[in-house]
Amino acid sequence: MSEQTKTLVHLVRHGLVENPTGVLYGRLPGFHLSEVGRQMAGKVAEYTKGWDVTHLRCSPLERAQETMAPIAANFPEVAVVTDGRVIEAENYLQGHRFDRSKNSAFTNPRHWLYFRNPLKPTWGEPYAEIATRMRAAIHDAAEAADGHEALIVSHQLPIWIARLDVEGRRFAHDPRKRECSLASITTVIFRDGRITGIEYREPAGSLLPGVKSKKFVAGA
Repeated sequence: MSEQTKTLVHLVRHGLVENPTGVLYGRLPGFHLSEVGRQMAGKVAEYTKGWDVTHLRCSPLERAQETMAPIAANFPEVAVVTDGRVIEAENYLQGHRFDRSKNSAFTNPRHWLYFRNPLKPTWGEPYAEIATRMRAAIHDAAEAADGHEALIVSHQLPIWIARLDVEGRRFAHDPRKRECSLASITTVIFRDGRITGIEYREPAGSLLPGVKSKKFVAGA
């Protein structure tokens, strides 16, 4: 990356997913944006219109691809790169519900082993591995957009871990306190080839009130 440049890498969380049964969908196929989720994606597209975006990349999951679609329409000359490194975190409990039903991952004794070490976490992909793949994808995007802006559509946990990594904070955290709402934008700022800051915005904030929180659910 050339010196004396400012490059922005925007990490966009996808919009609200249609999930009436409340399952942890993780990396499972077939989970698409809801009507509100499509509106959220539209809000992000409207917000980013006119930005100096020269590089686009996206998680391969449907909800991320559907969020990217209206954004990418703003930049017709920029191809979207599908990048498996920005996919949702692997979770061994995907397909299960997180409530008080007998099939819940919380209440079924067969699943309790997965919760033995929440600091690691033992129910899925280690935080350190998420940080490593996200760091590589962010730096590749910054290189590709050198002196301009890149935009990546990803998922809550990978984006939050990437932010903790950039800020030098511990990865162990309370999922309820992640600052990464649906369709939010977390921007990594590069100056002179190194990361110098983070910005956070919620262009779909007007659609968030009344939306059931899914902050604990790794598939959110």
